Amino acid sequence: MRTVGVEEELLLVDPRTGVPVPLSGVVVTEHDPKASAPITTELQQQQVETGTPVRTSMADVAAALRDLRRQVADAAAAAGAHVAALGTSPLPVVPQLTPDARYRRIRDLTGVMCDDHLTGGCHVHVGVASDDEGVAALDRLRPWLPVVTALATNSPFVDGRDSGYAGYRTQVWQRWPGTGPADVFGSPAEYRRRVDAMLATGVVLDHGMVYFDARLSQRYPTVEVRVPDVCLRVDDAVAVAALVRALVDTAADAWAAGEPAPPVPSALVRLASFRASRWGLTDELVHPRTGGTVPAAVAVTALVEHVRPALERSGDLDLVGTAVDELLAHGTGADRQRGVMDATGDLAHVVADAVEQTAR
Repeated sequence: MRTVGVEEELLLVDPRTGVPVPLSGVVVTEHDPKASAPITTELQQQQVETGTPVRTSMADVAAALRDLRRQVADAAAAAGAHVAALGTSPLPVVPQLTPDARYRRIRDLTGVMCDDHLTGGCHVHVGVASDDEGVAALDRLRPWLPVVTALATNSPFVDGRDSGYAGYRTQVWQRWPGTGPADVFGSPAEYRRRVDAMLATGVVLDHGMVYFDARLSQRYPTVEVRVPDVCLRVDDAVAVAALVRALVDTAADAWAAGEPAPPVPSALVRLASFRASRWGLTDELVHPRTGGTVPAAVAVTALVEHVRPALERSGDLDLVGTAVDELLAHGTGADRQRGVMDATGDLAHVVADAVEQTAR
């Protein structure tokens, strides 16, 4: 069974106001150095990143995510903060750059875009046997990623207002150079050639700034899928991780069987991603096979059916089915945020609810 690791970017917020606070350095210091997984700083001081140990069982992934969220909550409390799994800050904030040489180089390159950037994503790493298998998976899973984006939308509010998007983080993120869907590579050699060409421009400073929607990890023998918002609820994050693993499994099977990669233009994948980011599960999505718009439930069902054999092999079919039914019936993190706002009229309550949901 393929290994899975999940990284989460989490906001640190003021317990009284809900405004993000620049305490990542203190939180990292307060974290137990003997813990099973590290807490690290990120681009801005108002957030931290966690990463689960490598696991094969989704039950173990869930346990690791819950444990890490508890550890961050404890370390944040010691620093005078709370932690919230939010894709963007609902309340206005002035991000403060983490004092790091690489981040300063990024800021010098991107200017105000970096100054304004504060988003929380979820990155899913899935083990692959070789770069050949990894690139084959990247080439075949790309049309399905917008559906994953829709399932994980959790960033409707930004800078004190409703953005109009379910997953506004996707739009913020795609301003950066090197982001978005990649064209079909065909081979590891072509993958490396294209990355080298990007680096040669001087706009992408290093391999870490190759921000494809899905890429080969530079640190691990994995495919890394980067499209989901950080999920409000652990159960949603686990379902997304299970679906991503099943997508890699299904793509690798298709490659081994000699099936070609779907020749879907990247421009169309980007448009499908826009729909997913704009409406989440509340409107139509682009069907990954036909390219036409269909009700969100139809696109999600198509995704589950596409990866059903892989989910059955891993024992994750019931887990994913239950989570998907819940999301279709009651909405994503974005829908919950809007529900709290409708009920209270106060974005501080939205953040407070997110704090509660993050630790639950």
